[in-house]
Amino acid sequence: MNALKLIGLLLLAAGCVVRAQDAKTSQDTKQFVQQAVTDELAADRDDHSRWIFHEVDRKPSDTVVQWVAETGHGDLNRVLSRNGRQTSEEEQRARIDKFIHDPAAQAKQHRSGQHDDEQAEALLKLLPVAFIWTETGSNEKTTTLHFTPDPNFHPPSREARVFSAMEGDMIVENSHHRIQELKGTMIHDVNFGWGLLGKLEKGGSFSVERRETGPGVWQITETHVHIQGHALIFKSISEQEDDEKTSFTREPGDVTLEQAESAVMAKPDQ
Repeated sequence: MNALKLIGLLLLAAGCVVRAQDAKTSQDTKQFVQQAVTDELAADRDDHSRWIFHEVDRKPSDTVVQWVAETGHGDLNRVLSRNGRQTSEEEQRARIDKFIHDPAAQAKQHRSGQHDDEQAEALLKLLPVAFIWTETGSNEKTTTLHFTPDPNFHPPSREARVFSAMEGDMIVENSHHRIQELKGTMIHDVNFGWGLLGKLEKGGSFSVERRETGPGVWQITETHVHIQGHALIFKSISEQEDDEKTSFTREPGDVTLEQAESAVMAKPDQ
């Protein structure tokens, strides 16, 4: 799971809170949300869909334009340009072929994905107790909710401290209870080791947008993270990053690396 998918899982779990609020039942809300979080994790484990998409990832010192092809053995990145420099088809193929024939690189990417999965699961389990949710508006298609930290929540980890320092808004698509947009702002500084090990400053923000790319399948299409300060927490997420994904094409769930290479190289050079 990459950094963006990690955020996507957080969004899915947030949707569970919406369903809990809508539920007309005497069941304890906390238990209902916890069960919904468990169901979402199971759904993610059962999702074996693979996609090719176009990505523009902008960081302060590294802007990459590329096609990405997902497979069960790792993602293939066809880098079209880096920091404005176009890459030749020969360079693109060489980079992909190197990954295909490098089990160590595949294993490293897999370990990184497993680490993100574990982080995501831990944070998902915190959602039912970390925030207070209130509805602030609705229309025929969407519902908007506001979230604030629950003062009774005690973060059990560094990741949870950052996560629970956010306040923001969420827009939900009503018909299937899917998240369209989530925005948050850090409402106070977060210090680690009295600031000696790291500090994230008040005012930092993030926003994520999601769209349905196939029947019942939602993907993150935009992610914007602008956090001031520094702390080694989410190694796979840049503190300053704007990422946009478009042109999603579904591939067979059992697509091989070689098949993915042929498919991604057939995409336009732009």
